[in-house]
Amino acid sequence: MLRCLGTGALSIWLLAAVQTTAPLGVRLLVTVKNGLSLKRPSETVVLSSQDILGSLQAEDLRRIRVSDTPSGAELIPQAIDLDGDSVPDQFVFQADFGPGQSRTFGLAVASVRIPKREEFRVYGRFVRERFDDFAWENDRIAHRMYGTALETWVREPLTSSAVDVWCKRVRRLIVNDWYMVDNYHEDTGEGADFYSAGRSRGCGGSGIWEEGRLHVSRNFIGSRVLANGPIRLVFELIYAPWQAGGREVSEVKRITLDAGQNLNRFESYYKSSGTSPLTFAVGIKKGEGSTALSDSKQGWLRTWEPLRKGQAGNLGCGIVIDPSAIVATAEGDGNYLVIARCDGRLAGTYYAGFGWDRSGDFDAAAAWTDYLKQAAMKLRSPLKVAVAPPSAASGR
Repeated sequence: MLRCLGTGALSIWLLAAVQTTAPLGVRLLVTVKNGLSLKRPSETVVLSSQDILGSLQAEDLRRIRVSDTPSGAELIPQAIDLDGDSVPDQFVFQADFGPGQSRTFGLAVASVRIPKREEFRVYGRFVRERFDDFAWENDRIAHRMYGTALETWVREPLTSSAVDVWCKRVRRLIVNDWYMVDNYHEDTGEGADFYSAGRSRGCGGSGIWEEGRLHVSRNFIGSRVLANGPIRLVFELIYAPWQAGGREVSEVKRITLDAGQNLNRFESYYKSSGTSPLTFAVGIKKGEGSTALSDSKQGWLRTWEPLRKGQAGNLGCGIVIDPSAIVATAEGDGNYLVIARCDGRLAGTYYAGFGWDRSGDFDAAAAWTDYLKQAAMKLRSPLKVAVAPPSAASGR
């Protein structure tokens, strides 16, 4: 069955003692260890309210500050409300980790820290003025998916639940600026929309695999944003029921994107009229001149293709998924597909994203392949997070 991988790829346990001297004011220490011999930049550390609020004697995650020890340098925090009840459930921050490195961070209680505009590295919104797009981005990539108004646009109607791609060559957020200028198919130095998803799966769209073929939804009918930076973006898209072989299926798709990453986490929660196990498929468009490479045992698939016949460089799309869930790989309806089992909640979880060789991050297909291989390794070996009061250290 498909295991639910932690959004920040972390595991948490309690320490009996921490051999670290806490800075003044710190009430709780968080020790994080990278067990791989790989660098792990921009890793998101995730703590739940149950992990820390009681020990901090605090009632609001928004009042928690986080700092590096022993330097005392303050990091950017984010409190996240995942169930929409106006009470944050998660506390996240980011840090870089060297191969095999352990780092310790201090948590303190203070006034609410309002992030500065320049500290935001993720953003997403419903774009009503562009026929109901939902667009989102971080400092490395940008995407959009299509809402219902696009289905009846007089000029270019499109019915598709594909994941579209916007290529960026700058680290700043560009979604609002590109929509405002309405000239995002031309690269003026920041990148552009060079990718055509059409009715394919684009770069990580999904569907139901039933009776040996792919069954996909129409455009999304609703959306809501659960977290909007500065570190993590979480939003949901709602899809009306559609026919998938002999059953009716509906979907709520939750998408999470962290700063500094090229992969989104997709969680599709299905409802089905049938009682038999549900199988889903994740796809990447089979573009002109594209090549594909996959490793089902490690849980990844990647493509590499020229954009605009090479005039706009080359794009690599990728999928990373728990290998124990994979049923098969296939090609269908113009897509490379990974077919996988839903878990007991009728949920399908995977990661998908892209790299562009003009972004400065990936100079060739080999670099993109290595990125996906390492991403799969990191998901199988999550960071280990330990929480303990500073008194545990002084008591040793």
